[in-house]
Parts: sequence; C-alpha cells; structure tokens
Amino acid sequence: MTTATRQEHDLLGYRDVPADAYYGIQTLRAFENFTVSGVRLHQFSTFIRAFATVKKTAAIANNKVGVLNEITKDAIVAACDDLIANKYHDQFIVDMFQGGAGTSTNMNANEVIANRAIEILGHKKGEYQHVHPNNDVNLSQSTNDAYPTALKIALDDYCVRLLSKMDILYNSFKNKSVELADKLKMGRTHLQDAVPMTAGQEFNAFATMIKKEMERIEATRALFHEINMGGTAIGTGLNAPAGYSEEVANTLSELTDRPYYIAEDLIEATQDTSAYVALSGNLRLFAVRLSKIAHDLRLQSSGPRAGLAQYRLPEMQPGSSIMPGKVNPVIPEVVNQACFQIMGIDSTIAMASENGQLQLNVFEPVIAFNLFTGMSMLANICEMFATRCIDGLIMNNEACNIEVFNNIGLVTALNPHLGYDSSSYVARKAQETGGSVYDIVLEEKLMDKATLDDILSPANMVYPKVKLLI
Repeated sequence: MTTATRQEHDLLGYRDVPADAYYGIQTLRAFENFTVSGVRLHQFSTFIRAFATVKKTAAIANNKVGVLNEITKDAIVAACDDLIANKYHDQFIVDMFQGGAGTSTNMNANEVIANRAIEILGHKKGEYQHVHPNNDVNLSQSTNDAYPTALKIALDDYCVRLLSKMDILYNSFKNKSVELADKLKMGRTHLQDAVPMTAGQEFNAFATMIKKEMERIEATRALFHEINMGGTAIGTGLNAPAGYSEEVANTLSELTDRPYYIAEDLIEATQDTSAYVALSGNLRLFAVRLSKIAHDLRLQSSGPRAGLAQYRLPEMQPGSSIMPGKVNPVIPEVVNQACFQIMGIDSTIAMASENGQLQLNVFEPVIAFNLFTGMSMLANICEMFATRCIDGLIMNNEACNIEVFNNIGLVTALNPHLGYDSSSYVARKAQETGGSVYDIVLEEKLMDKATLDDILSPANMVYPKVKLLI
C-alpha cells in the first residue's frame, strides 16, 4: 500500500509530505529531528489555542495597517477559529523539546493555519500561492515574539484553571475547620507535645496557606499581560509596519478580555524570561506548603492502632499485596510526590532562564513544557486532595481527648497562675509517676477545683484570656 503525498520545498530542498496533512515540510523536518520526550504539541491544547489566538490577532492587525488583504485575513481568521474550537490539534506533531527557540512550534502553527485557510478558500493543501505560512500567517512576526506571546496567553489560561482548583481545596479546608471548630487535640512542636488547640484551628491554618498562595499566583498573572509582539527577531521591530504593535495589543485585549500591552523596551522583553521564573517560584512555594500539609496529615493519621491516629483518612484502596486489611494514605502520598516534582521543575526553569544568551533565550520550549506540566499537576492534585481526602477526613475524638486531658502539656496553661517553678514541679511529678497534671495540682493543694476547671476548660485553653490568680 502507498500513501498519497504532496511535494513541498524549503531552504534545504524538497520533501514528500502526506497529502492529507495540514502541516508542511518544516513541521515534518522538526518531527524527524526532535525525538526527545515523545510529548507532542497536540497534548497541550491550551498552547495551540493560544498560538491560534496570536495568529488571528496578527492577521487582523496586519489587515488594519494595510499589509494583508481582506480575503487572506478572513481565511486565516477562520482557520484560527477552527483551532480555537479544538479542531485539527492532531496536526501539531512536533516534540515539546526542540532546538530553535520554538521555531518548529511556530512553523507547525503557521503551516496548519495556512493549509486550513487554503482549504477554506477552495484550494488544495500545499498551494501556498494562495496563503503562505511565512509570507501571510507569519507576516510582521518572528518566532521570537509570536512564541513568547502565545506562551504568556497559555500560562494565563493555566493560572485561571489552577486558581479554580486551589479554590476547591481552600474551601475543603475551610469547611473542615468549621466542622471541627470545637474539637480539641494536642498541638506539637519538635514532634513533642506542646499545648492544646482545636482541629478547626489546624485546618483553618491550612486554608490560610492555600489562600496566600492563591493571592501570589493571581498577582503573577499581571506579568503575562506584557507582550513583545512587533519586536520581531530581537526587539528592533525589523519588518513590522508602523502601528502594528499597537493594533496587536488592542485586538488581543478585545479577543481575550485581558489587558495586554506592548513592552516599553522590546529588546529587553524579547530576551527576558523573568515572568516565567517568578511564576515557577510561586508554584514551588505552593508545592512546599502543600507538601507540608500532606506530611502533617500522613503523620497524624498514622496507625490505626500504633500511631498517632488523630485523624482517619478516607480509605481509597487496599494498601498491601501481603498484609490483609492494610490501608495506606495514598492521596497525601501522591500529593507529596507531585510537589517534589514541582520543586524539581523550578530548578530546571531557573537554569533555562539563566542560560539565555544575548538577545534571545533559546530555551523557552523547556520552560513551556515544565510550566504547563507543573501547573496541570498542581491543579489536578488540588482537586484530588480536596475530594478524595479532606472532604471525607474524620477526627478520632476519643483518642484526641485522651491525649489532651492526660497530657503533661496542660501544665503550660497553669504557668501564668502557679509560676514557673511550681508548674515545673507538677510536670516533673506527672512525668515520673504517670499521674495527670489535673490530679497532682489538686493533691498538692496548689489550686481549688473550681478554679482549675475554669483554667483548663477547652475555651480557656484554646482562646485564653489570662487572669493571674497569684
């Protein structure tokens, strides 16, 4: 069997391209050259839609400044609209890891859009005299302004999704804090007993951590509204017509309902990748805090008989192939692993940014791949953590009450009333005899029962208003 082909040519010569392919010769060469990760552009639909938005915007702007005719503009816009509607994404076949600073990605987009536009005009794929990938779709552009602009649009979209999933997790922690608002447990420092708290306070602290990271990521989104369209190759604007940059910014803002604007210094903007580093740093910080929460819950749910057993996590699956009845905290465990990956991603992005040379950073493809991957993972684990762990978490009230009321840490609440020396004496005796702080205070006649009960009431231990009695 033979497959029908069409012949195309480029700088390096002629090649046969599958006749039904929307991509062209440059995409084919990149497909053959970059067999690195096996992760193709079509696996990142958000990025493809962002590229289509850039190309649509450029076509409209080029028409407005008089360098692209109405018929060609309309065909390009229609082709871009198809991509924005998630059509023809299978034609984006280039590996996400690629040399050339994203040129292969840009040309994959240019060729698919050109051939779809040619088809819309009633001609055959590859008849580039009607709509040319470079002369028309890439008009007034370079990879070096089109790629980072598409990347920023895509990252803004990824931020929106991530923030929505973080909000789900935030609300899960907040709801759990309300549910457990009056449930006492021991707080710990150095993994040793400290002073009592409520489980509600603990989960409210988790919610606060998530909210703070949401605010940081939301603030970072503003960095992605500065674009370098019209800078072309290195930021000098060679081959971009007068007024083009302003038309791009205005049109892009109208199409996306976001406040895009042209960078003041296009040479700086073309080589700068600091916005990606800032986002990656915020993702790392979120991952560190989220991993800490997962660690805490794994530790406090340890058991069920020989551990802390303060919380019971939802049972998701059997935990052992050899130990019947064993159930593991698999959701917090996978949250930890995803967070470890995010921390590693941050190192990769920092290295890629730092190694940019002169007027262009050629490593934006690895930055794009890692940011897309990391943000997708974080969004997924936020929702999973909320719905498969936090929402179904149960407090072991009996175990927590025993820990609180038999704990030597109670003596801390008595310190303002008895003084440090007397409190130390009570703590030492409780430690040596195994007796309770409560009983020893009464036996030693250090305080009457009514006063002691008031001081050690749950409300006063957790929300103390100290009134010295000595």
